[in-house]
Amino acid sequence: MVLVSATEMIKKAHEGHYAVGAFNINNLEWTKAVLAAAEEAKSPVMLGVSEGAGKYMAGYKTVVAMVKEVHDFMGITVPVAIHLDHGSYEGAKEAIAAGFTSVMFDGSHYGFEENLEKSKEIIELAHSKGISVECEVGSIGGEEDGVVGMGEFADPQECATIANLGVDFLAAGIGNIHGKYPANWAGLNFDVLGKIQDATNGKPLVLHGGSGIPADQVAKAISLGVSKINVNTELQLVFADATREYIVAGKDQEGKGYDPRKLLAPGAKAIQSKVVAMMNQFGSANKA
Repeated sequence: MVLVSATEMIKKAHEGHYAVGAFNINNLEWTKAVLAAAEEAKSPVMLGVSEGAGKYMAGYKTVVAMVKEVHDFMGITVPVAIHLDHGSYEGAKEAIAAGFTSVMFDGSHYGFEENLEKSKEIIELAHSKGISVECEVGSIGGEEDGVVGMGEFADPQECATIANLGVDFLAAGIGNIHGKYPANWAGLNFDVLGKIQDATNGKPLVLHGGSGIPADQVAKAISLGVSKINVNTELQLVFADATREYIVAGKDQEGKGYDPRKLLAPGAKAIQSKVVAMMNQFGSANKA
């Protein structure tokens, strides 16, 4: 099976009242672990690639080639999309040219008119090549590749205007943030989420900052139209914890425990387990 656009998997999720996880990949271990989890859970999946991670992995073309080869080598049978996460205007065009099957253009830091204009252009370009598109209205709190957001709530009418351009799914700020959630976090604003879903006539919505949101809030967000949930921090944390445990236990000093294939294995297994658990939580397991 080839890599696919995310349009169909997100549409099915929205109609079926579950969400597809977009799990960020940062290297070969991440890619293998997320794909293995998707196959284990029989779940569709999106592999998210931030612009920073794309540079770290030696460019978008390298990332696409790696994902395709790993995907085929592992014999993956579930739908897989490779998705640019928080792409800039130029970054989205580069990812499209490199062979990504889905892109996000994040124009939330522009004035709305400029966001609208650039979103329209990216949507037309991507759709001409059968690539799905996500756009953003209202910033997501925290920082992602140098773009800092304070977590402003999205304006439902602005969301409707962007939705009418034909965007496939829409990221809208509802109080969610990137990274760890602070103790004084106020939670997701479901009133805003409901108004956005109504204003966009049921456009599939995206929940960024999916790491650490309480399960009951995730479930309610899905019931109100969220069909894609982004996860990155949670995978980084379980990877770091498992790797630290391996080293603290001295296993890197036993035999050839320092071999990177052994050193990185516990973290990769932790990622796979976490992704399977989240696919079950999001309701996408056995939906491939």
